[in-house]
Amino acid sequence: MRNLRISLCYLSLSLLASMPALAEKADRDKPIELEADSLTTNDAKKISTYTGNVILTQGTLVIRADKLVVREDKDGFQHGTSTGNPTTFRQKMEGRDEYIEGSAQRIEYDGRMDKVQLYGKAWVKRGEDIVHGDYIMYDASAEYAEVIGGPPAATEGSSKGRVRAVIQPKSAKKTPAKAEPASPPTE
Repeated sequence: MRNLRISLCYLSLSLLASMPALAEKADRDKPIELEADSLTTNDAKKISTYTGNVILTQGTLVIRADKLVVREDKDGFQHGTSTGNPTTFRQKMEGRDEYIEGSAQRIEYDGRMDKVQLYGKAWVKRGEDIVHGDYIMYDASAEYAEVIGGPPAATEGSSKGRVRAVIQPKSAKKTPAKAEPASPPTE
């Protein structure tokens, strides 16, 4: 059981670590483009609320949601909550032709703590590896991840309520076999 927990934590960490750490670094310097059906802004509280078919794009990062609330704290850190049925994100990984993507009913980002939390029917996929849970959290500062299943399923045989992960085997680097000298024929 402990080894399974360690393996799932490692998978979660490797999947979620790539969000801030392995994400395309150039994205941070790109402008943020937002589209929505409507926008309300409260400058005094430093809160903007985008609703209706929200699409946020910053470089290779794309977030889609029904609603996105962005707040800036007194120290200038950004905090965002996207909700939807579902809300999704996708971003290219640094130096690879590979993407990290995920989905949940609600995704929260805390810029001060550098923490991402996905709530409700959550999943995160990197390459062909994927982890599912009712709650997925990654704390980039502490390099810590947690995945929690939801309430047990009402029907037997269902995996609902449990954490699920699919981890693809890592391909071993193949080296050409060294040619063996031919043995002399035996009589």
